[in-house]
Amino acid sequence: MPHLLAIGLGYTAQYVVNALQAGDGAWSFTGTARTAEKCAAREAEGINMLRFDPAEGIIPESLPADITHLLISAAPSPSTDTDPHGGDPVIAHLDEHLVPLLDLEWVGYLSTIGVYGNADGAWIDETTPPNPKSERGVRRLRAEAAWQDFGKRTGVATQIFRLPGIYGPGRSPLKKVAEGTARRIVKPGQVFNRAHVEDIAQVIAASIHRPNAGAIYNISDDEPAPPQDVITYAAELLGMEPPPSQDFATADMTEMARSFYSDNKRVGNARIKEELGVALRYPTYREGLRAVAAMSGLGVEADR
Repeated sequence: MPHLLAIGLGYTAQYVVNALQAGDGAWSFTGTARTAEKCAAREAEGINMLRFDPAEGIIPESLPADITHLLISAAPSPSTDTDPHGGDPVIAHLDEHLVPLLDLEWVGYLSTIGVYGNADGAWIDETTPPNPKSERGVRRLRAEAAWQDFGKRTGVATQIFRLPGIYGPGRSPLKKVAEGTARRIVKPGQVFNRAHVEDIAQVIAASIHRPNAGAIYNISDDEPAPPQDVITYAAELLGMEPPPSQDFATADMTEMARSFYSDNKRVGNARIKEELGVALRYPTYREGLRAVAAMSGLGVEADR
């Protein structure tokens, strides 16, 4: 029986677990969390858990011996050019445990499209050379390299998944609009790609069934769109007035929030369709938000 170890069993990883269970169901799962309290809460749901806190360097005393698949969603730590692990806390703390797992068949690392840097609104794909400008992007690229090296050293099929903004039930612009915290920041020409969490999960599940050593996949929707358009549409679905637009140049924003607008690109996703046979359930934010609204009981038909 295949056994998935999810390092960082959070929002996205849980949907991957759900997708695999909905497939053939013949899976075992182990997850990690940073605290004993979170582990206990998930174990109460019937999930086998291990504590792993990258900041403290806590290493589980033992990992299940039958792990066949490994999914990593833990963010990289600050790293240096001489750091052999690229700042990746999982390899740094667990490599000695992972290498002996001779039954390991597949590794998936959740990265970000931020590694591409800015393209001034042009289309990019997996053949585009990464060019991150932010420290976050640089860390991610180093972590990607560390996992690719792991795959080469061990012979385990290792895939990199580059993700854009993630949304889905309980985590979407609808929630922010409903709570009155949404903002319509307008920067002329700015677009972002997004991905519904169910589409991310189905791509990862497809990769597990069609492992391709060293492959890199962009998981994104078909329509990069201005962020203010997404907020406007969310408000429309809720029957609310959208928040007033704010000029990016003068908007009061944190440095972190403002930094996301420094990268402007349109992310191509042909590879997940051609190599993995994926048909996106939510090809644009409109289908995705309608589905979230319907699931949330907001009176919006999913097929509108």
